[in-house]
Order: sequence, then C-alpha cells, then structure tokens
Amino acid sequence: MTLSSMTGFARSQGLSAPYTWAWEVKSVNAKSLDLRLRLPPGWDAIEVPVRARAADKLARGALQAALSIAREGVPPIVRVNEGVLEAVLKAMQSLAGRVAAEPARLDGILGVKGVIEVVDAQEREDERREAEAAVLAGFEASLAGLAQMRHHEGEALGRVLSERLSEVAALIARADAAPGRRPEAIRQRLSEQVAALLDNGTRLDADRLYQEAILLAAKADVREELDRLKAHVEQARKLIVGGGAIGRRLDFLAQELNREANTLCAKSNDVELTNIGLELKTVVEQFREQVQNLE
Repeated sequence: MTLSSMTGFARSQGLSAPYTWAWEVKSVNAKSLDLRLRLPPGWDAIEVPVRARAADKLARGALQAALSIAREGVPPIVRVNEGVLEAVLKAMQSLAGRVAAEPARLDGILGVKGVIEVVDAQEREDERREAEAAVLAGFEASLAGLAQMRHHEGEALGRVLSERLSEVAALIARADAAPGRRPEAIRQRLSEQVAALLDNGTRLDADRLYQEAILLAAKADVREELDRLKAHVEQARKLIVGGGAIGRRLDFLAQELNREANTLCAKSNDVELTNIGLELKTVVEQFREQVQNLE
C-alpha cells in the first residue's frame, strides 16, 4: 500500500440528458474524515450514497464536495395562475367607480406579480434516475482523481519522512558514541568534583560521597533512552514501508521520539550530548510537522 497525504483536488463533469452536472472535490488536513457536502435543491436523495462512497475511499481529511446541475434544452412552460388572476379581477371590480382611472389593459393585468408563472417542464422519472446514477458515478470518478493526487503527494512525503528518520538515526548513533555519556566518564567527572571539595578542607564523608557519585552516574546513563529511540525509528520505518493510513500511528511515534529526546537532554551532564539532544528535538519536530499531512 502507498502513503497518502490529506491534501488534494479533483473535478469531474458529464451529461445525462437533459442534465449537465459537475463535481468539485477538495480535501485538507483533519484529525478524522469530515465531509462537507453542497447539493442543489431537490437532490438530497444522493447524500447518503455519496457519504458512504467517501467513507469507503478515504480515512482522514476535511473533504468539501460541491455538485452543480443544470437542465439543458428543456423549454419553459408559461401558465396563468388562475387563483391570483381571479383575486386581481375582483380587486379591480371593487375599485370600479371609486377611482378615476382608465380601464385596465390585458398587458397590465398580466404584469401583476404572480399572475404569470414560468416553470420548467415536469421531470421524467426515468431521466431523473439515470441522472442520479450518472452523478454518483461522477462522484466516484472525482474521488479516484482526488485519491490519485493524495497518493502522489504521499509518496513525496514518504521520502521526506525517511530522510528525517535517517537524520534521527544518525544523531542517535552520535549520542551513543559520545565519550561523555559512558558511566565511567560520568563517574570520573563526579569523582573530580568530590576531590575538589575534599581538597578545600570541607569535612565530608568520602565514602558516602563516592556512593552518591556512583548512584548519580547510574541515573545519568542514557542507554535506555537511546534504545527506545532506535526502536521508535525502526517502527516508523516499517510503517512507512507498509503504507496505508498510518498518519495517527506515526504521530504517536513522533510524540514518543520527542519525549525520549527531552529525557536525553534532561539527563545529560555533557555539553556534546546536550547539543545532540537539542538537534534531535529539532529533527523530530520537523518529522512531526510532515506527519500531520499524512492520512
């Protein structure tokens, strides 16, 4: 399976006599699948199957889908609204003799709002059903185009994420090889500090100080954090290779990588190791930002 981003756009259009239709579909990042659908009046019957098709094809993303439809080549029907005409004529009769005015003309009567109605010809049931089927097929075509664009961008994101993971792995290797992170180096530094205190004539228990130094050295060891960082990098690489809708799982791993990097900085008492930890946090944040675009 390939990776997919959550950003894309697609358009499809077609004809199902006497209807012409067009779909415009676009998606952006979101925590879950959120479809905002805009349909013309009278086309609510296709909403349920449209939502079902979107949920079947996409896992995440804020999706906006708009449908426009027009009936072409259908002559309008002009008819007289008898009820409105009768009311107008009665009003004219009641005013006769009370208002000095010329007799009403036919064009004036027909010009009264509501007397003349212009409506579309009655829809045929078979044409409407065929149009609905064509519109649904067009929506599926739009989804396919959207998915293709999202897959294309997802492949590019996959390469970027792999590069960031390689940088993280390189920083882990540097931290692992740093001389200052080894227990004996930590003990040596603490021993030198203890010796400096004793040389100043301070009355301290040398044995107790040495035991505390050993304990601090054990606490300052970052072996466990480095092992977890390596494990998270390996798991992230497997997810990327496997593909699919892995955005949420990679986001969780990005949080774990950041947490371990924070612990590494907190436990470090070596300048080089601290600098590596800060670089690691920067690269992990770059990784996390790109993960937000994945489905």
